[in-house]
Amino acid sequence: MSDTLRQHPGTPDDYATLLALWERSVIATHDFLEEADRLFYKEQIPQYFGQVSLILWYDQERLIGFSGTHGQDLEMLFLEPAAIGHGYGSAILQWLVNHADIQRIDVNRQNKRAKDFYLAHGFQIVGESPKDGWGKPYPLLHLQRSE
Repeated sequence: MSDTLRQHPGTPDDYATLLALWERSVIATHDFLEEADRLFYKEQIPQYFGQVSLILWYDQERLIGFSGTHGQDLEMLFLEPAAIGHGYGSAILQWLVNHADIQRIDVNRQNKRAKDFYLAHGFQIVGESPKDGWGKPYPLLHLQRSE
């Protein structure tokens, strides 16, 4: 799989496609979100696309996900639901750690699968916030790569 993984920088022309992918991924992985909050986040997300180094990830010609980084922070990593659990996330994260020096990520405490994924890839919990960045009741775990 990682032999076929390729990337392309994201542009504003990609934003609608990425927002649709984001929503499919969130519906599949964030079952703790209230629908009204998911719709709120859906309105917020596009403004952040331009603030991160956005990479679209493909297996052959099929878009399987995207990542967004800012400095050493992984701000976004979302996969098509059918791509989850097939090693794509691991390959993308490894590339980002090795080539973009990713050291930190925040994950929702309720998202056990994401938390376990990052812990299994060398991150550790270094803090927690009781609410997310919009003040909503979704606690965030602050993770950092262990040396």
